Amino acid sequence: MLHPPPRDAAVIMNALRSWLQSVLHSTGRIISLGRSVVSDSALDPFPLRRSLLGYGRRTFRSDLHAGLTVAMIDIPQGMAYALIAGLPLHYGITCSAVASIVAPLLASSRQTIIGPTNATAFMVFSYFSAYPQLERLSAMPLLVFMTAALLLAGAFLRVADLTQYISRTVVVAYMTGAAVLISASQLPALIGIPKEVLNEGLTPAITLPGHLYRIIMHLPKAHWVSVLCAAFTLILYFVVRKLRPRWPVFAITLITLSLSFWLLAGFGIHVATFADATFTWRELLPVFPDFVSANALTESSRLFGLALAIAFLTTMEMSVMGRTLSSRTGHRVDQNQDMLSLGAANLACAYLSGMPASCSLTRSALNFLSGARTAFASMWNGFFCLTGAVTLGSAVAYIPRAALAALVVCVSVSLFNKRHIQICLQATHSDALVFVITLAATCMLPLHVAIFLGVAVSVILYLRKASRPQLIEYSFNEEGNLAEASKGRQHPSISIVHVEGELFFGAAELFRTQMQRTLADPNLRIIILRLKNARHLDATSVLALEELLRALRADDRHLIISGASKDVYRVLKNSGLVEFVGRDNIFLASPTNPNLSTRHALQRAQDILGIKDADVRIYFDPAKQAKP
Repeated sequence: MLHPPPRDAAVIMNALRSWLQSVLHSTGRIISLGRSVVSDSALDPFPLRRSLLGYGRRTFRSDLHAGLTVAMIDIPQGMAYALIAGLPLHYGITCSAVASIVAPLLASSRQTIIGPTNATAFMVFSYFSAYPQLERLSAMPLLVFMTAALLLAGAFLRVADLTQYISRTVVVAYMTGAAVLISASQLPALIGIPKEVLNEGLTPAITLPGHLYRIIMHLPKAHWVSVLCAAFTLILYFVVRKLRPRWPVFAITLITLSLSFWLLAGFGIHVATFADATFTWRELLPVFPDFVSANALTESSRLFGLALAIAFLTTMEMSVMGRTLSSRTGHRVDQNQDMLSLGAANLACAYLSGMPASCSLTRSALNFLSGARTAFASMWNGFFCLTGAVTLGSAVAYIPRAALAALVVCVSVSLFNKRHIQICLQATHSDALVFVITLAATCMLPLHVAIFLGVAVSVILYLRKASRPQLIEYSFNEEGNLAEASKGRQHPSISIVHVEGELFFGAAELFRTQMQRTLADPNLRIIILRLKNARHLDATSVLALEELLRALRADDRHLIISGASKDVYRVLKNSGLVEFVGRDNIFLASPTNPNLSTRHALQRAQDILGIKDADVRIYFDPAKQAKP
């Protein structure tokens, strides 16, 4: 015989059942919300399938050739960018390999190449130079993982659509400043001053003037062989690029200089190399991101700003390159889909490379010029880079530091775009100011701070420009049309004020000031506020209107609104201002005649004042009247 459970047990069981039901209900809502976000994002889980349709032998050959061509520059560039970031050389090669293989699986762009770039590499260098107490190698996987998480979240939330609102001037100034800093960072290696000598007893200089000052103070310790090596590197690079622009000039120059100084070593002429940077294929994998140690949360909070800046910069680089190539190929790209591919590539790099990946402008352009037809060209490039990473571990010991530093300077020089800089400086005063401030911040502040400062300045200047509505006093002319009142008002008690421009929060104060000047006339009894061309009303502008109405009523004056569009009327209605103004004092815009609502408003003003002497004739074409 079964006995019923004790009462306490029954209560506990009911509580557990209720808790479980609530958990299941909450989980269901979270899953439903996640599905909704995924469906609303309109992201394709496997866009590479489009490249598989009709993929033939000719396309395969074109992609294979492009992939091999890009790999010839990708491998030495990867090492150069790892050198900029202050990381082991193989981090750059493995980042190129992993990102180039993973990104095409989800990207909408067909010719872009994902991997390490000079801007992101120098952003890493700049940040860790400013915070030398952080351990760079152990923090990098966590940094790349956080960058990937931000990119993936941004892709599902369609944040990439907002990049069109970022001023191109900020990007041009940032790239120009980064090019200056990259070149300056390689000067010690170019003239043979070791970092230990340059920073002896001091922390690394994080500003351009401080860095250049230290170099000048240590010029007597320069090594003439390094200077000679750098000079030969620059000469060979520009000669080969001039005579054979389609050849892999980066790889040819590096191999030639490495062999030359290896032979000269037999004659007692030595140059600093990367003998201490050799690696084996077992050392290619970095330390995995740390999520469980006691310092994980602290490190995450410290790295969040840098991760956000890298995610922002990579999205910008991908957007610029994707749009540039799509304009040449006619292939439509989805910026959010490409942002998803960047997130997936960085997520793979967090576990397999340990260096942030972005869209390379130079390698993507080379991939396009080499005849790449589909995203498989990028995957072939990744395969060749992976092969190079496995086989070249001991070969880096023969690479002269001065030669690689000179090639880094050559790459950074390509970031200078004289035409773009000229346009930014001459287009408008606002663009010139944004360019100068962003460039100065890039040279004086850590890069993850400089780029957001540039964006903030550009937004502030835009808001300042947009928040200047024009308030013009109008009257009806002899033809019955509204025109600027050049001969004074038809009736001294009535003023028709035409508002032209934005009326969002940034313009509210200016609107209030200009209206106060109009109200200074003691003869004025009624203001007809013509909002036909007023746009983007918000809570701040509604509050300004309400304050204006209260001030008018306190003086026994009246406010009439004419020409209000449907959007403006909806804001007034939702905020309760329609009832406050009075429905009889609001006249909507007429699609058939733009002046009709103002005529009705003027008639309403005369009714309030009890006068009939103001001329309200207005031209009206019955042929334009909307048909019922």
